Amino acid sequence: MKKQERIIIFTDGSCLGNPGPGWRAALLMYKGKQKKISWWTEDSTNNKMELMAIIMALEILKIDDIKLEVYTDSSYVKNGMLKWIKNWKKNKWKTAAKKPVKNKELWQRLDELSANFQIDRHWVKAHSTNEHNNLVDKLARSEAEKIQDNL
Repeated sequence: MKKQERIIIFTDGSCLGNPGPGWRAALLMYKGKQKKISWWTEDSTNNKMELMAIIMALEILKIDDIKLEVYTDSSYVKNGMLKWIKNWKKNKWKTAAKKPVKNKELWQRLDELSANFQIDRHWVKAHSTNEHNNLVDKLARSEAEKIQDNL
C-alpha cells in the first residue's frame, strides 16, 4: 500500500497594537522542500492574522488528495478548529452565548478550504523549542515591526 503524501504547514500571525499593522506567515514543507509565504495587512488584529496565516497557506495549495499536518500556536485557532466550529455552524454562526461569532467570514473561509483536504490539526507551544514554529513567529513578528516602522 502506497504511503499517502503529506504537506506539513506551520503558521503564525502577528499584530502590533492589536488592532494595528499585522503580518501572517506560513512555512510549507513537502518532499524535503520548504516554502515560506507571508503577507501584511495595514489594520488588523492578532486573531485575524492567526486565521489568515492558515487560510493563506491553504489557498495556494494545488495538490488534491494529500494529507495536511497544520500546526498553530494560537489557542484561539486551535479551539476554533477542534472544538467550536462544529457548534458555530450548527447554531448559524452564533456562540454558545448566542452572540455572533467574531471573525465569522474568516472562519467560514477556513472551513470551506478545509473541506478540500484531510487535515490533522496540531497546537504547539509558542516561543518554545519547535524550530519551525519559531521560524514563522520570527518572520511574522519581524515583518510586522518593519511595516510599523514605515507607517
